[in-house]
Amino acid sequence: MVSIHPTAIVSEKAALAENVTIGPFTIVEADVEIGEGTQIGPHCKIDDGARIGKNCTIHQGVVVSTPPQDLKYNDEKTYFELGDNCVIREYCTLNRGTVHSGTSKVGSDCLLMAYVHVAHDCFIGDKVIISNSTQLGGHVHIGYHAIVGGLVAIHQFVTIGAHTMTGGGIRVLKDVPPYALAGHTPATFEGINSVGLRRRGFSAETRASIEEAYQIIYRSGRNVSQAVEHIKATMELTDEVQEILNFIDESRRGIIKLGR
Repeated sequence: MVSIHPTAIVSEKAALAENVTIGPFTIVEADVEIGEGTQIGPHCKIDDGARIGKNCTIHQGVVVSTPPQDLKYNDEKTYFELGDNCVIREYCTLNRGTVHSGTSKVGSDCLLMAYVHVAHDCFIGDKVIISNSTQLGGHVHIGYHAIVGGLVAIHQFVTIGAHTMTGGGIRVLKDVPPYALAGHTPATFEGINSVGLRRRGFSAETRASIEEAYQIIYRSGRNVSQAVEHIKATMELTDEVQEILNFIDESRRGIIKLGR
């Protein structure tokens, strides 16, 4: 059974699955799909192109799939996708994509705390936590199980790798490679996310190989290209080490520098 508060405005064309709840004074436009068991709080705006998964909780004042803040956007048909089991806290602003990629996307099992902004063409992986008032520029990618601190400003086109921890109150201007800790401002490499990796079941041997790879990249006196070649020549290319090398190869902005 769908529960819609009498003060909500919900288009008859919106596709609402079983057990969806729509709170007071919320607006749901026509080209919207909301999955089973999702709860939309009061004073929200769910705009055209929203594709919301199952069992999500969207708190007061959230806007989903509103037009991108991009002057090139000309009302093209684009989307915002939200996975299953997500929690979106108060007053987050989640913009749909542009024709560049057609969509913005947040994966499943994510927590976006209050006042987070996700701009156009962003892609956020599963199990990501983004803390209060963090702002993502357009085309930002955040990998699986990353944690981003509060009051962080992430430059457009930045990629943050899987299993990273990014400290609060910093500017992220370059890519943060997988398994890393990023701190200071602008963001620098402060070591590996050893506590997070241990909690997620990465073995001591695996953590040691990640640490060794980053010692070569950041502390061997080699430039990044030389470090990559040295890793290929001397280390066992485990899945984790290969992920680091692939990330560096695909980086568009270059990776963050070593902290002092």
